[in-house]
Amino acid sequence: MNHENAALELVDLIAYQEGSVVSKTLIEKKSGTVTLFAFAPGQGLSEHTAPFDAMVCVLDGAAEITISGNPIVVRKGGMIIMPANKPHALKAIEQFKMMLIMIRS
Repeated sequence: MNHENAALELVDLIAYQEGSVVSKTLIEKKSGTVTLFAFAPGQGLSEHTAPFDAMVCVLDGAAEITISGNPIVVRKGGMIIMPANKPHALKAIEQFKMMLIMIRS
């Protein structure tokens, strides 16, 4: 599919897979990345840190995102910024899709 000159539905660019976390990189540059994720219920990313700020936009469903020990529920249409060097983790409360934008400069 040619993505040039076409408006696309982000939520449709990635599919759920039972019991899994699926990712699809849309943009990868030295200055940053844009990646879509689809999480099956109960799946997540364990606590980690990143040297750059990252913005999560929830496209479908809901997730619990924990930043520095503080859990926050983010639902479809919501967003949250995970600050650089702060420990964070994600867990699917129900199946959910998100777009992760990380800016490296």
